[in-house]
Amino acid sequence: MRLKIPAFTCFIVAFLLLFSIQAYSDEITTNYASKIIENFDNPDAQQWIVRGSKFSTKGYPQMTYASAWPEALFGRNKQNKDLKCLGIHGKFDRQAYNYIEIIPAAKNDKGELVPKAIDLPGRVKAIDLWAWGSNYDYSLEVHLRDYQGIEHTLQLGSLQYAGWKNLHTRVPSSIPQARRYLPKRRNLQITELVLWTRPEEKVSNFYLYIDQIKILTDLFESRFDGDNLIEPDVLNKIWKSGSGK
Repeated sequence: MRLKIPAFTCFIVAFLLLFSIQAYSDEITTNYASKIIENFDNPDAQQWIVRGSKFSTKGYPQMTYASAWPEALFGRNKQNKDLKCLGIHGKFDRQAYNYIEIIPAAKNDKGELVPKAIDLPGRVKAIDLWAWGSNYDYSLEVHLRDYQGIEHTLQLGSLQYAGWKNLHTRVPSSIPQARRYLPKRRNLQITELVLWTRPEEKVSNFYLYIDQIKILTDLFESRFDGDNLIEPDVLNKIWKSGSGK
């Protein structure tokens, strides 16, 4: 016996399916883009600070901007561009699970450098950077903060190799980057990079260089009538006086 489904029921099911697809269409990746977040070529554009754990040798870690780069990215730099990377010189007085924090920063009202997270555009799918290793059994991780203020730690990988290498990690879907309310998209932030040493590895004198932090991100956002009213500049213009006039 053939089951007959009323035409109205089919219409309702089709309508609900279409609505659900539209409601969550922003969760479907449609516009991948690769974005360089930091290339270290202009130290004034984005500043950094470094901090070591308790067994750091006095005066360390040290930080500088070095005229060096991965040849896999720029070759021999025949155009003589002013390429730089971030250099870290570390020393610890004791072998342990030591760490060095590499923190994005900006000057406050007093002219002091303080931590300031880097906003990441779109819905981030992956993060990568270039790191120069010197065969020490260390590792590197990136710390992210979501819109709820929750910190997430992602492993970039081991630094036990010689020379430049591209390290990368995927951003799991369990880290929230959207919500049901407008604006739906909620950006992640990079709060720091962290180098870890292992207890059995030497820590008396070592170097690390980092270049070109990059993300793969989905920049698609559904348009709708009145979407300009979620733009920060528009909101500031409307509400800056606070007078309601």
